[in-house]
Amino acid sequence: MNAAPAVGPTLGLVLLALASAAALLVRLGGFGLSREMLVAAARATVQLAVVSLLIAAVLRSAGWTAAFIAVMVVVASGTSGRRITGTVRRRAWWTAAPIVAGVVPVMALLMATTLVPARPVAVLPIAGIFIGGAMTATALTGRRALDELRTRRGEYEGGLALGLMPRDAALEVCRPAAALALIPIVDQTRTVGLVTLPGAFVGVLLGGADPVEAGATQLLVLVGLLAIQSTAALITLELVATGRLNGGAPA
Repeated sequence: MNAAPAVGPTLGLVLLALASAAALLVRLGGFGLSREMLVAAARATVQLAVVSLLIAAVLRSAGWTAAFIAVMVVVASGTSGRRITGTVRRRAWWTAAPIVAGVVPVMALLMATTLVPARPVAVLPIAGIFIGGAMTATALTGRRALDELRTRRGEYEGGLALGLMPRDAALEVCRPAAALALIPIVDQTRTVGLVTLPGAFVGVLLGGADPVEAGATQLLVLVGLLAIQSTAALITLELVATGRLNGGAPA
């Protein structure tokens, strides 16, 4: 039995209703994100439609799979860079460093140990999950760190007055707030199976694997994300503290 939703008018109407409800709710709440909600839903629809048409061809070739993953990294870097700095100019692309530094060692380890087979159909979805996690950690860490530097500017300047170097003064101010960026993945890992059944588990299960194999895959993904997001957060914090991603903050 196919567990996927049927593609047709009903799916389109339900998606439109959900996106409209999300936009209306954030508008009523005064969050100022109603347009972004609708744009995000529309972009997701177009992007997934295109990817769905391309993915079969991409998965036939290791070269095309590698190119697709490279595009993922570029888009993730641009997205997190714009979220942190408010621009996609030169300094925003420093975000590629935490994303790549987090994802590459973990993927290399999983492929070297054959826990993830060196086949496009196995590598692409895992790489996508890892890149997305690194992007989220990078954006959240950078945004929280910059907000702290702006709102606690007096403490930063006080640290300088006491003889701290700019980097050290910035870290003293923004490190605790930046650590909050890791709470979502920590909570997701702690509650997996009790609160949610994440995508990797469901996907492997629907693909015909038994529940134990699905659980092992999900555990591998979650623990891998812990390492990836920790690495991304640490490097992003360093980039903010040294002024490479300051976005106008005092550092």
